Amino acid sequence: MQLPNYLQGTLIALGLTGAVSAQIVPTVVVAADIATSTVWGPPNIYELDGEIHVLDGATLTILPGTVIASDTTVSFPTPGSGPASLTIDRGAMIVAKGTQTNPIVFTSKSDGTTPATTIEPISGAQTTSRNLNGAYRPAATAEWGGVSIHGEGYVSYCNAGVTNTPVPSSSNEAPMEGLLRPNIRNYGGGKVVTAFGGGFTSDGQGDNDDSGAFEFVSIRYNGFVAASTVELNGLGLGGVGRETDLSHIESLNSLDDGIEIWGGAARLKYVEIWACGDDSIDFDQGWRGALQHGLVVQGYTTPSSQGSGLSDNCFEMDGAEQCFWQPVSSAVIANVTVVGMPDAIGTGDPVNGNNGGDHAMAFRDNARVQFHRMVYLDIGDRLVSNDNTDGERCNNASSGIPGAGGGYGCSGTLSWAATWTTATGTLSTVSPFPGFPESTPTEAYITASNMDFGANGKLNEVKDSLIYTGNSSVAYLVEATARGVLALPADDGVNNNNGANVVTGTLPIAAISRDPAVTIGGLTGSPSSVDVARVNFLDPRPATADARRSYEWEAGNTFLDGSRYRGGFGQDRLWTTGWTATAQYGLIATDTANYDLGGCNNPGSRGCTELSITGSWAASTLVTLTARNLAPVPSVGLPGGACVFVIGFAPASPTALPLFGGVLNVLPDIQEGAFGIAGEATVSFVYGRGLPPATIFTQVVAFDDAAFGSPLPFPTGASFSNVVMSRIP
Repeated sequence: MQLPNYLQGTLIALGLTGAVSAQIVPTVVVAADIATSTVWGPPNIYELDGEIHVLDGATLTILPGTVIASDTTVSFPTPGSGPASLTIDRGAMIVAKGTQTNPIVFTSKSDGTTPATTIEPISGAQTTSRNLNGAYRPAATAEWGGVSIHGEGYVSYCNAGVTNTPVPSSSNEAPMEGLLRPNIRNYGGGKVVTAFGGGFTSDGQGDNDDSGAFEFVSIRYNGFVAASTVELNGLGLGGVGRETDLSHIESLNSLDDGIEIWGGAARLKYVEIWACGDDSIDFDQGWRGALQHGLVVQGYTTPSSQGSGLSDNCFEMDGAEQCFWQPVSSAVIANVTVVGMPDAIGTGDPVNGNNGGDHAMAFRDNARVQFHRMVYLDIGDRLVSNDNTDGERCNNASSGIPGAGGGYGCSGTLSWAATWTTATGTLSTVSPFPGFPESTPTEAYITASNMDFGANGKLNEVKDSLIYTGNSSVAYLVEATARGVLALPADDGVNNNNGANVVTGTLPIAAISRDPAVTIGGLTGSPSSVDVARVNFLDPRPATADARRSYEWEAGNTFLDGSRYRGGFGQDRLWTTGWTATAQYGLIATDTANYDLGGCNNPGSRGCTELSITGSWAASTLVTLTARNLAPVPSVGLPGGACVFVIGFAPASPTALPLFGGVLNVLPDIQEGAFGIAGEATVSFVYGRGLPPATIFTQVVAFDDAAFGSPLPFPTGASFSNVVMSRIP
């Protein structure tokens, strides 16, 4: 995904130019599968009536501002159909591209009663279908099903009676859990054109498969349990390929997982999970992708056990559904702020740490995951947990399947301890990818081979992260310490899986508040009671020097952008403003004067340049533009750095402007040069031009001798910051 994909949507003026009475906004009932390309858009509200599929060959386009609000009934008369849900089948596509101020919302009819009215910043047009107008309902969940996207990436699915093989093959596929209709819900495939049951033939794109775009989408109050361990999640990604555009996705109050990923190579940016009823982010069956910029906030909807209305693990990671099969999950997760649920009263189990939410990172079935530049706070149980195996399907020892029940170290695979000391480029030799005509091991594990900090990265690592221990239990850091995560204060160049992690008792974010804590007892399983306190307000912006600055960053990477801060948010930056339910409901701090669009590129020797704007562009009001992570430019005697603030009244869309080795995403009208002091440059002024209401886009171009070797005034390379969209009121 490149930034122009999300900026393109902000150019589209949608909705009506005049006011529309909320009483006459039509509801379109969708009761049949979508077999031909279709467009949904405001002012209509769309109601899903049962399990709806976009069929092979069709494209569903959802325009910015569209609301899909389904009935809260969980049983429909359609034979074999489950609750309201939307599935993009293999071979179909979805193009759902909301904007920062005009998102696409999936919810239920109970989320308010009428659409709210808003003004599109670019065109000034008025739309009547941006959001529903209800307040946050913390106990609400399972009012409809969820959204699933199916692709053709490799999967390692194993179950009794399934003919899949341990060695990856294009004939291997899997059924999406939680969906009920037979022969229409499978995902998976590979690099060879393959005919599957039900008349579907893959195109052989495999892990590079493109299922479309899903951007600036809020998914609320969903979930469905068909059977034990068979549920619909907020967003399910089955075998989704790396060419699919996935960014700015919110899952709020899902009964099950916020986002669950099965196999494939999906890559995600800007993800928020709030108060899901099971795991916040869960993956299995050999996901080989990446996720950067996120917020996870644990909570509960129903007073039930962990995983059934009460948040379980923040990250639950299964390698494969048979421990020695391939592909095995091998991923990089970076820049996520993780807020757990600690024991707020003290009635839980202080020895095992079974209080509130569960683990921050639960590893199973040979999963290999690198965590970089994270912020963890208020974790209820262990920071790092070796769960070994999930015990499901082929990993259930009682299934009678040969080799079932194993986890790390089974059938010649690496032990748990070895995954923390083995270089990330080391690929498993057990059930390997065969090569032509299927993928080679290197092709299949491109994430593991090129998304790390270098040869010293480890298969499993927690690196350059901030760990807040203010509310931790006794067992919080035991396994993390055993794995060496906390052993070194900085990178030693050898065991840098634990490099530069900081343990602190100082709150690293700006603010957090919770409802009064309650004890929920009589739960099934262990623990039998938990102490929980919902988060009712969060300002996730970094508040300490350790949160604002990281030790390392990715350089020369095609997806991870080299951000230099720890956690999901940069200084004075809130990418959740404008499009999330949490912003609408007042659960998270917002800055409606300056919208952070992300998108920094071509990082320099200090990582990616970072732009923030404080204040308002209103007349006679002070506004301050700040550029950070500037590198010295000694060729012209500038030890503090040099940059240009590029300001324009439109983004450089639909095509970004190539410049100095990067891309400029702003159509320039004003250029303001600045010199840095200690790597930071600031421009402040009182705006008083008296222009009519308009939208302004700003980006920083920073010069860097060390990275690009080209001095001013004729540079050949530069680092480009994120883009900030501001409004002249």
